[in-house]
Amino acid sequence: MEISNKSEYALLALLELATRYSSGESLQIRQIAVLQHIPNRYLEQLLATLRRRGLIKSIRGAKGGYVLARDPRSITLLEAFTCMEGVDTAPALDSDTTTVETQVIQEIWHEARQAANAVLQKYTLQDLCERRDIHRHKELMYYI
Repeated sequence: MEISNKSEYALLALLELATRYSSGESLQIRQIAVLQHIPNRYLEQLLATLRRRGLIKSIRGAKGGYVLARDPRSITLLEAFTCMEGVDTAPALDSDTTTVETQVIQEIWHEARQAANAVLQKYTLQDLCERRDIHRHKELMYYI
């Protein structure tokens, strides 16, 4: 299983917005694009989807841009992923499978997707921010 570019870029944008949530600072598309190395035009589409699905909101005006619609502690990675992919990440089993082998494979695949969903549901945008900060702190440390 791999994360799509669409979902990865959306999570990167959400991470930038989550970082600024407590200050109320909004970010413009070009700022997010530069900070996370995301193509501008593609980011516009992603942010429009996130806005339509209620994860972010746009602010008009000279200091306008985008902000999270809710506290980063209340937005799970599963919610963000599902928002971008547009489907439940654990589809129902196909009961019309032609062979027992196919059915067994689908059952295992379904179990794996449920496990992935459980992990994504467990973590929030705030958790991503905290993990990023831990990694940045490790990078700054050096040993003699």
